[in-house]
This record gives sequence, C-alpha cells and structure tokens, in this order.
Amino acid sequence: MIEADVAMLAAPGADDRSASPEVRSKRLGALVAAYQDFIWRSLRRLGVPAAQVDDATQEVFCVAMRRLEQIERGAERSFLFSVAMRVASDARRACARSRERTDQAAVDVAVATSPTPEGLLGEQEALALLDEALDALDDEMRAVFVLFEIEGFTSPEIASLLAVPVGTVASRLRRGREQFHAAATRVRARMGHGGKR
Repeated sequence: MIEADVAMLAAPGADDRSASPEVRSKRLGALVAAYQDFIWRSLRRLGVPAAQVDDATQEVFCVAMRRLEQIERGAERSFLFSVAMRVASDARRACARSRERTDQAAVDVAVATSPTPEGLLGEQEALALLDEALDALDDEMRAVFVLFEIEGFTSPEIASLLAVPVGTVASRLRRGREQFHAAATRVRARMGHGGKR
C-alpha cells in the first residue's frame, strides 16, 4: 500500500488547483498514509505533550489539505515537517501558558496495559527524562538533533528537508549534542541527589 501511495505522490499530474476533488482526496490520502507515522514521531520528539500529539498530527494534515496545491511534488516530507515544527512550537507555547498541567507519565502509566508495571514505569520515566533533555534544546537544534539521532536521517537528507546548507546541519547538530549532553548531565545529577524529578 505504501508503494502505491508514494507512486501517487510522485505521479505527474495536472495542477492541483484545477484537480478534481477526487484527485485532491487521493493525494491527501497518500500523504497521510506515507507520512503519518513520521509526523507523529516528529511531533512527539519536538515537544508536543503525549496527550496532544494525535490532535497535533491531525492539525498538520489539515494544513496540508488546505494548502495541497502549494505542496510541490517530491517535497511533501519537507513541507509536512516544516508544518509540524510550527505546530509543535504552538503546542509547546500553549502548554507553557496553561495553568493546568497534568503529569502525563502518570496518566500514561495508569491507562497503559503492560505485563510488568515496573517495566512500564521504567520506560515512561526514561521517555520523560528524554523529553526533559530535549526541551532544553533550541528549536533549530532540536529539529536537527531529533531527525539525526532519533529518526536516523543523514545530514544531506536533513539539509534538504529543512532547506538549509549541510554545514548548517552539522553546526546545529554539534550544538544540539552539546545542549543535550548538558541537559542530560543536569537531569542525571538531580536524579542522583534527589532520587526523583
């Protein structure tokens, strides 16, 4: 199914503005099928709270639907990721402004089913610590860091995706690693002295 979706995205066709609703719907469906998992993971690692990541993913594809004719063939992933970066930034700002905050790790632990509660708790704590360390990164460094270290993209792929030179990717990755290491060291030190977050 994914191969057919990618073929639909790459197929030369009429200008999307003059395309029939059926053609537009098929192209949007192909975008969702091909990139939904990538966008979901990217949003989560770009700082969107777990409880909001499904809505944020939907928002990215709603923007894609409204701007379908502006998405160049072959540049779909880049377009979607740039939208995801803006949606993630908006979600983080909204969360920071919100007076009511939930302990998402505790909610996830309560809702999830797992054969061993200890294993689930350890995984949730590790993800919470990762999120905390990622939150310390500037947006530009965070995007490059997540794409390279977590998603496994190459520097040239990231440069193409973000429309920046490869040297800029290398610089942001280096600074992102430094910021991440410093944040992880602070988290580890606090965990060693206080035992809990």
